[in-house]
Amino acid sequence: MSVQSSAADVDVDLRQLFASLGRNWLRIVVVTLLVTGLAFALAWLATPYYKATAKLEIGSRESEYTRPPGTNDDDKPILDEQGVATQVQIISSPDILKQVATKLNLDKLPEFDETLKMSALGRVLVLVGLKSDPFDIPPEERVLNAMHDKLNVYAVEKTRAIAIEFASKDAKLAAAVANGIADAYIASKGDAKLESNAAATDFLAPEIADLQNRVKDAEAKVAAFRAQSDLLMGGNNAVLPTQQLAELSSELSRVRASRAAAEASAESVRRALQNGGSLDSVPEVLSSELIQRLRERQVELRANIADLSTTLLDNHPRIRALKSQLADLDGQIRNEAQKIIRGLSAQAQTARAREDQLVADVNTLKAASAKAGEQQVQLDALQRDANVQRQQLESYMTSYNAVASRKDRRYSPVAASLIAQAQVPSQPYFPKIGPITGAAAAASLLLMAIGTLLGELFSGRAMRPAAGARFANIEQVSMPVARTEPVAAEAEEDDGPFAAYEAVMRRGRLPEEPRMVATRAMEATRAMEVEPVEPTQPLPEPKPEPLPSRLGEIDVDKAAEKLIASGASRAIFVSPEGDEAAASAVLVAREVSDAGLRVLLLDLTASGAASRPMLDSSLFPGITNLLASEAQFSDVIHPDLYSDAHVVPVGTSDPVRAMRAADRLPIIMQSLTTAYDLVVVECGPADAQGIGRLVGDGTEVFLSMLEADDQVTQAAVKLIENGYPNLTLVTPVGHEPPGTPVPGRRSAA
Repeated sequence: MSVQSSAADVDVDLRQLFASLGRNWLRIVVVTLLVTGLAFALAWLATPYYKATAKLEIGSRESEYTRPPGTNDDDKPILDEQGVATQVQIISSPDILKQVATKLNLDKLPEFDETLKMSALGRVLVLVGLKSDPFDIPPEERVLNAMHDKLNVYAVEKTRAIAIEFASKDAKLAAAVANGIADAYIASKGDAKLESNAAATDFLAPEIADLQNRVKDAEAKVAAFRAQSDLLMGGNNAVLPTQQLAELSSELSRVRASRAAAEASAESVRRALQNGGSLDSVPEVLSSELIQRLRERQVELRANIADLSTTLLDNHPRIRALKSQLADLDGQIRNEAQKIIRGLSAQAQTARAREDQLVADVNTLKAASAKAGEQQVQLDALQRDANVQRQQLESYMTSYNAVASRKDRRYSPVAASLIAQAQVPSQPYFPKIGPITGAAAAASLLLMAIGTLLGELFSGRAMRPAAGARFANIEQVSMPVARTEPVAAEAEEDDGPFAAYEAVMRRGRLPEEPRMVATRAMEATRAMEVEPVEPTQPLPEPKPEPLPSRLGEIDVDKAAEKLIASGASRAIFVSPEGDEAAASAVLVAREVSDAGLRVLLLDLTASGAASRPMLDSSLFPGITNLLASEAQFSDVIHPDLYSDAHVVPVGTSDPVRAMRAADRLPIIMQSLTTAYDLVVVECGPADAQGIGRLVGDGTEVFLSMLEADDQVTQAAVKLIENGYPNLTLVTPVGHEPPGTPVPGRRSAA
């Protein structure tokens, strides 16, 4: 069977990874309890700090009864977020803090001035330059710095309220400082208003006096100009020439209308007379009483003529007399109409003469009005100047009276009020023993668990070959049972009980036991649908020669039980017979690993006889690469292909270069024993001096043998004489050879 392995592909064994928490539970619990106790002690011994909070409302506090006339709260802008932030900076300003520090004598307290009671540790830190000397800072600045460290002023979200928090070792002092800062801020705002009122009165008083003189001068100029220009004011606040011009213009329009009406009436009467038409349609004729009476007489005569015509002829004297009277009446009516025409003509001439007179007067008033307009412009300018100064004077006087009254009464409503006074806290805000202890316990437990898991992960103990990785490059060929017979024959020809191991080691694999040969033959036969082949008989086990009686000889299982029972952390295997006897170390490592312990085999043989059956290759980096600084621990630790054990092979680096760093072996062994429960070291045919660097606390030394010959006896005696009296002999005889799978165990087969 030719085998190639890709052992570099590994997965995380979650079961092995989390099993490390159970194996290290005592250490995790002890460290957690220690950290929790330390946190509890520190929290218990820590100086308690108390925090008090005062709250201010930023807003107008002016009463509607004390508000200046003509103003209201709507006229004042509402503070926005930037305005509230500005007030926060004002509250925490040095001026406010200085007032509170002076009022409460904070410079006399060691809490605010460390120079009053400096500890010895602080003095040492100052002397060595690790801390600045507080004496170099002025006392006032030291107090302010301490107050700044303990003060927290912030705007309450989505409100115009400001919270003032102050922390101190003294609960009463914390409340007093918080309330003192709030009171100092309100007082400073009131003082600022009083100063503003005083400055306003100081400014307005001389301005008012000056304005009074200027108003008086302006009004005098208006009166003088009015008298000089003879601008008499008429109705509707207009100068007299302008008012007269308006009246004459109205009269001229009326006269022109009257003249036009008279001329029109005369023309209509004249046209009626000339055309012989009826005068009854002329309004002026009809309005004449004389003509009306003549018309009535004319109607009466016509009625008489009509009555007489019924009985008399037209030449009757009486009818002729009536007709003569009727003709006279018509003449009289026409004469009266002529008089009306003459009257209307005379009226029109009179209206024309009046019109001419009014036109002349209007022209005269136009010139006078134009001159008066120019003078009125100058007068209006003087009047406007006087009015502006008068209004400014009235405004100043109103403001001065309001400010002066507030100044005299020292009334200064500020735009802030204390809405929540700081109360003396009953419980310290630091330290919170319960939360601190709980957090320390949880954090330490979590960190220890993480550290344990990471240690297990980085050590490689929680790694296993990836599923299918061990077999991805394995090529199996037909393995008839008869293939094992030449091997056995070779072993018999060498006349040695373990010669078969030597022969197969040279080929890179060890022989399989007959029962495994039979099992594989049965599986192969069942796959190929052929008859099963009877397994061969097991090799006869030789009887070893006796050794000195003080040495105990045990098999692989007993050696594994001894290591587990003694709790040894190191197992040193010496194989005087060479690579053939290295099977003991491999088998013992696998037995202990199958028992559930974390086991690592370190191969220090020259040919890699111990690690090659576990990895099916000698091309992996190993201990020589680690000694030559060409690789790290994670690069040289590989999982055994046939068990849960890990192995560090010989490696691929130059042995001469690696042995120059042989002094690092004790350090490497210490690191490995820290990460693993048992480190098995196969040293090959080494002597007592050769294994001296590998021995440490909890070390068991084993002598691996194949047969009890003089070579093994001499090696055992030398080890005992050189300080290893508890030497134990172990033999792989009767145990499955390394590199073969065992049913029921973790295996690649």
